[in-house]
Amino acid sequence: MAQSLLDQLNTMTVAVCDTGDLNSINKFKPRDATTNPSLITAAAQMPEYADVVDGALQWASDQAKGDVTKVVPLALDRLAVEFGLRILKIVPGRVSTEVDARLSYDTKATIEKGRYLISQYEAGGVKRDRVLIKVAATWEGIRAAEVLEKDGIHCNLTLLFGMHQAVACAEAGVTLISPFVGRILDWYKKAEGKDSYPQAEDPGVISVTKIYNYYKKHGYKTEVMGASFRNLGEIIELAGCDLLTIAPNLLADLASKTETLTRKLDPAKAASMNIPKTPMDEASFRTAHDNDKMAKEKLDEGIQGFSKAIVALEKLLEERHAAIRGKTKVGQAAHDFFKIYDLDGDGFITREEWGGAAAVFAALDLDGDGRLTPEELGAGLGGAFVLQVR
Repeated sequence: MAQSLLDQLNTMTVAVCDTGDLNSINKFKPRDATTNPSLITAAAQMPEYADVVDGALQWASDQAKGDVTKVVPLALDRLAVEFGLRILKIVPGRVSTEVDARLSYDTKATIEKGRYLISQYEAGGVKRDRVLIKVAATWEGIRAAEVLEKDGIHCNLTLLFGMHQAVACAEAGVTLISPFVGRILDWYKKAEGKDSYPQAEDPGVISVTKIYNYYKKHGYKTEVMGASFRNLGEIIELAGCDLLTIAPNLLADLASKTETLTRKLDPAKAASMNIPKTPMDEASFRTAHDNDKMAKEKLDEGIQGFSKAIVALEKLLEERHAAIRGKTKVGQAAHDFFKIYDLDGDGFITREEWGGAAAVFAALDLDGDGRLTPEELGAGLGGAFVLQVR
């Protein structure tokens, strides 16, 4: 019987499940799983996970000891950890949990948050080597990760778009990086006015290939995990990468196809390449970042999108907490949330204004017209209490 693409991929790459949905993780049985704000959002909107949301709020209420102003900040982190703890009961490997994006330019606060998240996992009986703390690949975030790694807290540097970010991460000794293949493709399609690229010429694929070869050539131990895929072609072109974090729908596509998969990335081949080493101090990093328009724009966009979503999440948790206490009815948060995302005030949220996960937007866009109305948002949220964005 012919092997599926997924079976073949698993012989050369660690396929990681990119979701917060425990059912999907159970189905594909990956070694590791990654979460991010939008994936936890999607999962938390499912009725079967309402207890996770309420459990996080109850835990936060107990910890706050009557100070209601502390409940939502505590619940934000607890919710991510709760999903992580449940995921780790399914996967044998690691789970990634993100630091609040609003701390992306604050090294000290990122270190403190990383230590706090790990303490929550350890209190839940999970050893720190099973958790990756996700941090945005700003210069400040990379410096925070360097400190955390020395504490034995392993990090996954995310929102990574440029070689300068990758080099700085490797020199800082981080455990893993997540270059965003699909978001790089998105930028080039818009900038160059193209609808598509041949698989091997996909700008996101080219970027990750260069990073992988650089790491293997120079013996860095930092793992490369391609992320944010738009199509199967990107995954096929990166077969052989250390890890690939893949959404459940694309994992299902890989599992259903049986053509031959050829390894494209190979450490032995990379070792024989002529790739000069590039030192990366702060001045070099900032100069390279300012000169890389794509990386600069996509990093800024990603941080802004995450931060905007966390503000919305706080409003939704505030409302849910008030509803649990009998102080209000669910509904106002959706109205407040809509105003945050409707940047031009025209009564619709476009895909560009949303700025987050396409899967979440598509689920809320009931008529498929590419924009969300207040009614669609309210219907999509329903009794759901969490909205975050990748």
